[in-house]
Amino acid sequence: MNTPNKLTLLRVIMIPFFVVFMLVPIAGPHTKWISLALFIVASLTDALDGYLARRDNLVTNFGKFMDPLADKLLVCSALICLIELDKIPSWVVIIIIAREFIISGFRLIASDNGIVIAASYWGKAKTISQMVMIILLIADLGSVFGTLEQIFIYLSLALTVVSLIDYLLKNRSVLTMQS
Repeated sequence: MNTPNKLTLLRVIMIPFFVVFMLVPIAGPHTKWISLALFIVASLTDALDGYLARRDNLVTNFGKFMDPLADKLLVCSALICLIELDKIPSWVVIIIIAREFIISGFRLIASDNGIVIAASYWGKAKTISQMVMIILLIADLGSVFGTLEQIFIYLSLALTVVSLIDYLLKNRSVLTMQS
C-alpha cells in the first residue's frame, strides 16, 4: 500500500476518534481543541494524499474510490456532530449531505459508462468553504467569529448548490446514457 493510500486510511481511522472527542466530554474543557486538531489533521491528509498521488504517479483504483469516500465521511460526520451540538441547522446539513449522495450516484452512473467526472472549481471551493466552516464552528471563538461562522455556513450552502448545478449541467449527457 502506497503513502497516499495510507494517508486516506489514516483519515478514515481518525473519524471515530474525532466524533468521540466532539460528542463525549471525556477530556474536559480540552475536548473541542482535540477534536479541532483531529479535524484539521484529517483535512490536511486529504490535500497531502492527493498531492503525493499525482506527484509520484501513485494514483490507484483504491485511492480513486476511498479518497472521496473518506472526505465525505469526515465532513458528514463533522456536520452531524455539529447538529447534535446545536451549532448548525439540520436543514443546512441535509442539503449538503443530499448533494454528496446525488453527485456520488451521478459519478457511479458515469463510471459505469466509462466516464470519469473530475472535480470542478466549484466542487473544490465547496470543499474548502465547508472545511473552514467546520473549523470555525468547532473552535467556537464567539464575538466577531460568530458572524464569520454564519457567513461560512451560508457560503458553504450556496457553493454546495452551485457545485451541484454545475456538475449536473456540465455532465447532463450522463443522465441519458444506457449502461
